[in-house]
Amino acid sequence: MDLKALAAGAMLLTGAGFASAGMMATTATDLTVYSGPGADYPSVGIATRCSAAALDGCLEGESWCRIDVNGMRGWVYAKELTVDYDGAPVIVQERRADLGIPVVSYEQTTVVDGPASPAPGDELIGTVDGSGAIVPPPEVRTYIDSAPVDAVPYDGEVVVGATLPGDMVITQVPNYQYSYVRINDRPMLVDPQSRRIVYVYE
Repeated sequence: MDLKALAAGAMLLTGAGFASAGMMATTATDLTVYSGPGADYPSVGIATRCSAAALDGCLEGESWCRIDVNGMRGWVYAKELTVDYDGAPVIVQERRADLGIPVVSYEQTTVVDGPASPAPGDELIGTVDGSGAIVPPPEVRTYIDSAPVDAVPYDGEVVVGATLPGDMVITQVPNYQYSYVRINDRPMLVDPQSRRIVYVYE
């Protein structure tokens, strides 16, 4: 690993001297590592299931954590990491307080891929707010309502950051980077590459 790059990345963290630089986690599934805390950021790569990861910490009040894994440094969803606790693996998202996970912050120092503002004729590109969540334009919901698809029953958790099964059919939204699916009669937007939920409509 490039030590200079590692040092530069560490500058993005507050409390860089977190209690345990060696806090280790394990990836609970194959997961996408992102360059920022949100599925709207560019992908750094894929970490395979059961990979050992050095856990820097997680954003306060949010579900994104920064790790070093398989030679990559980036952000992943806390539900996809486990840490040993009292001799048993527990999900970081569910036992964060018990685990004493350090709190880190994120300062965007690079531009997210794609135009900062819509290009001519590309008015349906979503934007990113301060938390890294997308803000879909109203035209996307209008399209979803005008082109309904059958609701898909699903017992898994349907929250932003959750990854949908590979066999679940998702529908492309014209001129937009995300697809959509209706789960349990609730529409949501999905990153077609990672199949991660990026927005859930109320």
